[in-house]
Amino acid sequence: MSDTQIKLGEVRLSFPSLFRKAVFENVETKFEATVLMPKDSKQHKTVQAAIDKFIAQTFKDGAPKGLKITCFQDGDTKEYDGYEGMMALKGSSNKRIPVFDKDRSPVTEDDDKVYAGCYVNAIFDFWYSSHPKGGKQILANLLGVQFKKDGEAFSDAKVANADAFDDESDEDDF
Repeated sequence: MSDTQIKLGEVRLSFPSLFRKAVFENVETKFEATVLMPKDSKQHKTVQAAIDKFIAQTFKDGAPKGLKITCFQDGDTKEYDGYEGMMALKGSSNKRIPVFDKDRSPVTEDDDKVYAGCYVNAIFDFWYSSHPKGGKQILANLLGVQFKKDGEAFSDAKVANADAFDDESDEDDF
């Protein structure tokens, strides 16, 4: 790993678009996901230290005026399931993000292994953007995800399974 990359263990996955690009206002954007960690956790300290190190390496004369850390936010400022008391780190990629199981074998979308609410290990890399629309900001690339363990699915991640339906195989189609 490069010195701007961090590996976070056992963080909670939120808003994963790992196998297909996210869609925002009917426009395909990037592959992305957010991970959640408690505010008083080792992971929170790791992310903050990595961002501070990245800023020091990138800006020898100090951070530019108006610099925003848009990739790392206080979960209490969001009204999403599971964000209370958490910090949220969002990363994205133009390429599909590799997803692995516990044994490091590849996971596909059809495996239904990763979902909003499960716990993962994840690798991020920080970068700087200066753009007229977005301003000066620190963003994160999401480089890879490894499934760690199941967690309670967030409310928007619930889908029906076969047991929710009646067996209609004996019904006539008339």
